[in-house]
Amino acid sequence: MRWLIGCLINAVLFTALAGYFHENFQLAGFAAALEASVLLSILNVLVRPLLILFTLPVTVLTMGLFLFVINAVTLELTDYLMGTAFEIQGFGMALFFAVLMSFVNVIIQKTLFEPSRKAKD
Repeated sequence: MRWLIGCLINAVLFTALAGYFHENFQLAGFAAALEASVLLSILNVLVRPLLILFTLPVTVLTMGLFLFVINAVTLELTDYLMGTAFEIQGFGMALFFAVLMSFVNVIIQKTLFEPSRKAKD
């Protein structure tokens, strides 16, 4: 259930980004956003661990900041696999989206999935 909610959140985020950055990010519609979100989650399970393993020394040297580059690579791979339904113009924009998506996902996960401290007390 949590995976499905995460995919829906990413699809909404893709749609919002496509509306705001329409010159640098084209999306064929919400169905394409949902498909890209599912594909991105599959790539995060299958490809991202390998990329992290191969780039571990660089990731350690940059104190984890290189993970944003790995996220951008997975976004670019999603762009490649989706064809014209999901287009990100350039690696710099993919890196910007990776940072922005990470920030928004952390905020949403803290809000939705973690119980508040008042409920524990």
